[in-house]
Amino acid sequence: MIDKEKAKINPRVQWAKFVAVIICYLLFLYWIGSWWGLIVVPFIYDVYITKKIKWQWWRDAEGPTRFIMGWVDALIFALVAVYFINLFFFQNYVIPSSSLEKSLLTGDYLAVSKVSYGPRIPETPLSMPLTQHTLPVINTKSYLEWPHWDYRRVKGFGHVKLNDIVVFNYPSGDTLCSAEAYQGQDFYGLCSYIGKSLLAQQGVQPDLKAMNPVEQRDYLDHALAVGRKFIAGNPAEYGEIITRPTDRRENYVKRCVGLPGQTLQIKNRIVYLDGKPNKEPDNVQYSYYVKLKTQMPPELMDELGISNEDMASLNQFGYLPLTYKAAKKLAARRDIVASIRLNTDAQSGDLYPLNAYTGWTRDNYGPIWIPKKGATVHLDMKNIALYERPIRAYEHNDLAVKNGQIYINGRLSHSYTFKLDYYWMMGDNRHNSADSRYWGFVPEDHIVGKPIFIWWSHNPDHPGFSGIRWSRLFKLVDNIK
Repeated sequence: MIDKEKAKINPRVQWAKFVAVIICYLLFLYWIGSWWGLIVVPFIYDVYITKKIKWQWWRDAEGPTRFIMGWVDALIFALVAVYFINLFFFQNYVIPSSSLEKSLLTGDYLAVSKVSYGPRIPETPLSMPLTQHTLPVINTKSYLEWPHWDYRRVKGFGHVKLNDIVVFNYPSGDTLCSAEAYQGQDFYGLCSYIGKSLLAQQGVQPDLKAMNPVEQRDYLDHALAVGRKFIAGNPAEYGEIITRPTDRRENYVKRCVGLPGQTLQIKNRIVYLDGKPNKEPDNVQYSYYVKLKTQMPPELMDELGISNEDMASLNQFGYLPLTYKAAKKLAARRDIVASIRLNTDAQSGDLYPLNAYTGWTRDNYGPIWIPKKGATVHLDMKNIALYERPIRAYEHNDLAVKNGQIYINGRLSHSYTFKLDYYWMMGDNRHNSADSRYWGFVPEDHIVGKPIFIWWSHNPDHPGFSGIRWSRLFKLVDNIK
């Protein structure tokens, strides 16, 4: 048996290692389509062949230096390995809210594949591993904004398909308030709400339905500007207005219910694509108004999948999110339930687009055409609000509307050809999900990856060992329809 120390200095062994590493490395560079990495080859050659640089000089040291540097070396290797794996292959993601229940549950930990749709070359490559945008404790940015690379995606195993559950960067997360209390809120929705409230206090509360599209846009744009100015003028409450690059925005997980080029419409809660109803998820939830005769037993809550968060919603607003099966079972418990009915309130809120009046609600929305790469859309004052954000924010054009005319990059425009594909994402908890109905399209450059399986699941309502959901461990996400 060859001694390990001799193997390290055996030229044949070293050359074999070098060739194997170089082949793997060149295949990786070919896959990502960049040969800048060739500048590393001389260093790899030195590690295995010439050994001019003492990469592990500390091994010859004595005392605490060798011990400390050994740990530093191991830590740096681990961070680099995690960064590389998270960037190109797999990443952990935890379900933080109930927007996808009961398909995915709060407390599910997902293994998200980057290679399913192809990993993105990072726009901000210099960042601290295991962080998205903020360093813990010191609460500062965990990335450098320079260098900033343009969007490019490496070839993967496939593309986003209809009804896939997808992890993506939050589109409206490009701008936000730095105050912690407001970081989870949609900045543009907050501006709209504050602006409308302030204008209403001044007696400006027009009947949008009676206005033409130009007048509607002028008022709603003004409301957004008023709200933004108010936020900017109150840093003690809202903090500073900050921006984040695409790959440093919050990660969201929703179901893709609309593909590029399709026309989507929601009629009485059902999603229609090109006029045909799309299959609802098996565990789709809607909210139900429920009146109880007595307190709901914990065992019944567990059986129906009702969380403490759901009960808080019942106590505060009078409704519960339930699947059809759970609603039917609950209605049968006449000893506990006085009445139960589906929530059919026509809630509009601040739906997308914020600077146009549509009359749409969360349950009756659209029709809306989803932009497709290479496809051209006719633009006018009736639809410019729908496509303004993709044209301006996602495809980086200068867009202005003057006297009812649309100008793109300074030129009068009546049409636009899209450079990216876009998707429509919605949560399975349809009445409790901040999704595309509120912030619009998800561009292809925001797509992070596809959840493959649940590697851990813990019920936050049951601390400790009793909260482990054993039946969900290593469950394939593709099997959750």
